[in-house]
Amino acid sequence: MKYLVALTSGVLFGFGLSLSRMVDPEKVLGFLDIAGDWDPSLAFVMMGALTVAILSFRIIFQRSRPVLESGFHVSRRTQIDKPLLIGAAIFGIGWGLSGYCPGPAVAAIGLQTFEAVLMVMGIYSGFFAHKLLLKTASGEGHQRKKST
Repeated sequence: MKYLVALTSGVLFGFGLSLSRMVDPEKVLGFLDIAGDWDPSLAFVMMGALTVAILSFRIIFQRSRPVLESGFHVSRRTQIDKPLLIGAAIFGIGWGLSGYCPGPAVAAIGLQTFEAVLMVMGIYSGFFAHKLLLKTASGEGHQRKKST
């Protein structure tokens, strides 16, 4: 049942992204270009999404647990720290350069655009690079297990 709900949610999400043209980098870049030829239409998409999310979360979090899970998986982190700010800046630069946010990039793969495939490959490369850097920084990559 969880997989069916995930599939249905993904199809709805992808359809909404396509319908709103968030999978079109030119549309997104037009929204981000507030100093130039600004296209404010995606603000309505954001307002609609935020309205639905805020109302839904208010209702959902009144439950003791989700319908198909044993508990809610919500981050408890509330601190704004240096990694968060740097990551947000890098994310914003990537979004501004490409016109793709990660969700719409994945959805755009279904439209068979080469740019979307490259973007998603870049996203996953960034995930793996970050994981590798964390291992290197913590010394895990250089430590050997001692045999007992």
